[in-house]
Amino acid sequence: MKLLRYGPPGHEKPGLLGPNGEIRDLSPHVDDIGGDVLSSEGLRKLQHIDITSLAVVEGHPRLGPPVGHVPNFIAIGLNYADHAKEAGMEIPNEPVLFSKSTSCISGPNDDVVIPAGSRHSDWEAEIAFVIGTRTQHVSVQNALDHVAGYCVCNDVSQRNWQLETTGQWIKGKSYQTFGPIGPWLVTIDEIPDPQSLDIFLEVNGERMQSSNTSQMIFPIAELVSIVSNFMTLLPGDVVTTGTPPGVGLGMKPQRFLKAGDEMRLGVQGLGEQRQKVVEASS
Repeated sequence: MKLLRYGPPGHEKPGLLGPNGEIRDLSPHVDDIGGDVLSSEGLRKLQHIDITSLAVVEGHPRLGPPVGHVPNFIAIGLNYADHAKEAGMEIPNEPVLFSKSTSCISGPNDDVVIPAGSRHSDWEAEIAFVIGTRTQHVSVQNALDHVAGYCVCNDVSQRNWQLETTGQWIKGKSYQTFGPIGPWLVTIDEIPDPQSLDIFLEVNGERMQSSNTSQMIFPIAELVSIVSNFMTLLPGDVVTTGTPPGVGLGMKPQRFLKAGDEMRLGVQGLGEQRQKVVEASS
């Protein structure tokens, strides 16, 4: 299934993607996409619904984040060796964990707002996984049983806040709209191997990132296991897994986002995002 949420910000309704690319309304069956709906039992109930019985949503409504009321937004840094190299950082021996504020989560095609006067906003195409079952100290072998599905994430970053000031990376990762996710949450049964998916990002039609999730240092099953040793993962938690090389920070000369730029990014089987960059009003 490809689960989604559609409608104005803060008033999204649950839906799923039909076989012909149409949006079908799930609101008669669930209040939202999140929590117990993402459990194995919750997803089984949705899978037994006759899609043709669901009303087709007319027009082209805005797509919101495919998961509502996200408890935690966790990110993995430097999870592709070539990206660590381009950033001038050592390849990590264990996953680099940081948080993004849940208030930065936005829809897949919403504008990305950069701080007024910014010269250091950067792109990062990533695959994210969403937790379906409360997870503590899970083994690598059983880790994916706790995952509801996968989605595209753009881990937008304000590099000077992230790297040139004191404190943690969360400061450079959490500005409003710095966490576009979606367009949909693809349930785990549709992605038998999350470590064999192409991933890309373009800025103004120019290909910047082109890689495959097989290049991850720490695969998703390992990440679920490792992160669950440090914290309890909750249903609806989004964990974005790191970006491949090709970010603006690593270019010579460096290149960053500016108002008017347009990004297109995607992960094989998970859909695409498109965002226009706008400057925040001062």
